[in-house]
Amino acid sequence: MNNIIWRNIGRFALLIALQLLVLNYVYLGGYVMPMLYVLFILMLPTNTGRIPMLLIAFGTGLVVDITAGMLGFHALACTVVAMLRILFADRILTRGEPIEVMRPSIFSVTPQYFISYLLLMLGAFYLVFYTTELFGFRGFGGVLLATLCSTLVTTLLAVIYQALLLKKEES
Repeated sequence: MNNIIWRNIGRFALLIALQLLVLNYVYLGGYVMPMLYVLFILMLPTNTGRIPMLLIAFGTGLVVDITAGMLGFHALACTVVAMLRILFADRILTRGEPIEVMRPSIFSVTPQYFISYLLLMLGAFYLVFYTTELFGFRGFGGVLLATLCSTLVTTLLAVIYQALLLKKEES
């Protein structure tokens, strides 16, 4: 149990550092903003309680908001994703089977289920994020385009991240 906590703390530190030092400066064509730190929330064990999950998600978003000088957009989007994860993760990842996944990844769950999970959760994250941040500037079409592009790029980065860093641990 202690090992799982330390791994999650390490993953949190790595993903937040990667986000703040590299990915916050990547903004392709005005429509792609990769936010890989959300993967931390999506990879928490499925047996994480509801209240801890919501608090962890809110805290994660708040850390990014404070360090990036935002107005709470990340905290809101992360909290919504945590709520959706609480409601739908078991149905997507395990297809309703009563099993616990200690670290949801492309190696611990069927890859197509995990990629579906990533696409849905990241799509919801970006939809909330861009709706609150960009709606007045771009309208709904711009929000949808930014959501689609950012979701696809972040999903690709998440799969690459897991392939590079988790393959040795899962084997």
